[in-house]
Amino acid sequence: MRTFRADLHVHTVLSPCGDLEMSPPNIVEAAALKNIDILGIADHNSTRQAPLVKKLAAEKGIFVLCGAEVTTKEETHCLAFFENDDQLAAFQQYLEKHLPDIKNNPKTFGYQVVVDEQEMILDEVEKLLISGLDQSLEQVKEKVHGLRGLFIPAHIDRHSYSLTSQLGFVPPDIGADAFEISKFTTPERMLEKFPYLEGYTFLRSSDAHMPADIGAGITLFEMEQASFKEIAMALRREAGRKAVIETKNTDKG
Repeated sequence: MRTFRADLHVHTVLSPCGDLEMSPPNIVEAAALKNIDILGIADHNSTRQAPLVKKLAAEKGIFVLCGAEVTTKEETHCLAFFENDDQLAAFQQYLEKHLPDIKNNPKTFGYQVVVDEQEMILDEVEKLLISGLDQSLEQVKEKVHGLRGLFIPAHIDRHSYSLTSQLGFVPPDIGADAFEISKFTTPERMLEKFPYLEGYTFLRSSDAHMPADIGAGITLFEMEQASFKEIAMALRREAGRKAVIETKNTDKG
């Protein structure tokens, strides 16, 4: 088994709240400097920038989970990741179908651009990506799992856009593959509040919106290799694989 350092919640320039410096090349460079082995690219309600990050990261030996941070009808945030391009494309179609037709105001919310390897703008998304879909938490989970993806409720302890802020609790039958928590709590504290979550894997990520924040939250994966299958096994704690939150900062950068 090997230990892989993972940051599974990183935004790009496509997210309206993402800094304009969060281009794919800059993200990959920052991750490499901080000894990150696995990145999760999770823009708000869009997967469109993730494939380029994956391509560039592979050149540096960094594995990328491609997906999105979905806002449900309840305004809860959930991470969704997929193994291949076909699944990712199908989920992108789902997001576009269910995202309300509310126009973005770049001066208020920020730009939503898709860029190429040279950081040239290829497209600007008109719909406001931080809007909630017209799909419930349950419907989003069913869609993700129907495409054989990973469904991870994001920062579940936060005071906004989380399970606890929007629902008041973590549904015991939610069927998540793991739960992401912020730096303001620990798995032990969450289990004190919700003991029925015993047995689930907890992750901590950066939720980075600018390059300097990448790696601010790290989860250590113990597994044979960096792959979607192995990550899924680690989240389920199968065959000796596991994922635990890094408690000590060992970055070089």
